Amino acid sequence: MRIVMAPQRSASGGPYRRDAEERASIEGHVGRPVPDTEKARRAARHPDRPGEKCRAEPGTYLPVVDRAKCEGKKDCVEVCPEDVFEVGRITDADFAALGFLAKLKSRAHGRQTAYTPRADACRACGLCVVACPEEAIQLARAGDRAMLRG
Repeated sequence: MRIVMAPQRSASGGPYRRDAEERASIEGHVGRPVPDTEKARRAARHPDRPGEKCRAEPGTYLPVVDRAKCEGKKDCVEVCPEDVFEVGRITDADFAALGFLAKLKSRAHGRQTAYTPRADACRACGLCVVACPEEAIQLARAGDRAMLRG
């Protein structure tokens, strides 16, 4: 029989010690911390993390979801400090725009996809980009029309 001990809590109350820079990076200087998950910590440390590390003005960057890649796994929802994302059933219009293989993939994953109903609140922290296992999210400057059209 194997006994597993729960991790000891640090003085700050969390099970892991974090340095001030990493915590500020995860929280994004917005006063609302990201849920204390391993995904958020991993995303904050990722070397390829794009964006402005939550220092951009809201609406300067917009997250763009590639529906052909998105499987609705909700990693973006779990790491976003601005509550930009929702995962739900893909609309009929978006589903119709997918190619044949993407439609099969969408059906295999319950026709779930990420949407950005609060995209104007995005502060370009880049956590969603590196947390997405399907690499379905990119950050685009609000004026980059070619990128926003997908």
